[in-house]
Amino acid sequence: MTRILDLNADLGESFGPWRMGRDEALLELVTSANVACGFHAGDPDVMAETVRLAVARGVAIGAHPSLPDRQGFGRRAMAMTPAEIHNLALYQIGALAGFVCAAGARLVHVKPHGALYNQAAADPALASAIAAAVRAFDPNLVLVGLAGSCLMEAGRAAGLQVAREGFADRRYQSDGTLTPRHNPDALIDDPEEAVTQVVRMVERGEVLACDGTAVPVTVDTLCLHGDSPQAVALARHLRAELTARGIVLAALGSGK
Repeated sequence: MTRILDLNADLGESFGPWRMGRDEALLELVTSANVACGFHAGDPDVMAETVRLAVARGVAIGAHPSLPDRQGFGRRAMAMTPAEIHNLALYQIGALAGFVCAAGARLVHVKPHGALYNQAAADPALASAIAAAVRAFDPNLVLVGLAGSCLMEAGRAAGLQVAREGFADRRYQSDGTLTPRHNPDALIDDPEEAVTQVVRMVERGEVLACDGTAVPVTVDTLCLHGDSPQAVALARHLRAELTARGIVLAALGSGK
């Protein structure tokens, strides 16, 4: 059976005249784009332009909601109630969906960003709040989250289609969580090492944690971070290697 995978990137993270990442180049290589919704990065102009570029290239568009922490790029944990998390997620999904609708396209998925992603991966109440917000907006949306996490369980419980995510440019802990960014070995900068991790994940259903533990993981979508200096090189390597192994890259929701 042919294996089909999505390749996604976090994009639209510029703000005003300040540029982050090489979105145009990445949109030639990925199949799905997680577009920042203004809380950790992005602004209305950047959102509109990122959506326009994605639509022009046939890339599936997803909302990338975060905690309200622009200065910390959404990567600092915040203590918020499930009701607050529900409302901030719903607000951001709606904001991006407006631009997607105006561009004549449809919103395909929702993937939380940064600390919100990690908190929802471990906290069932926050995970359920995000899943409820996604379902309330559109039950046909795909919820993207860390493979094996609370967010995936909450999405299924809410009746949503979920996409289990693996990371090309992040290292893992032995419990299947991502290595915290403050650790010196959290990021994978070498494209070859990243490709090796992805191939092991896809073909053997496991990832090697920092301590050498083989952690079982099943993925539907692979992420690379658009703010990484190596993002474009990594995307090229990944596409070439996965295609050579007979894996078809296709956007989330493309099978509907």
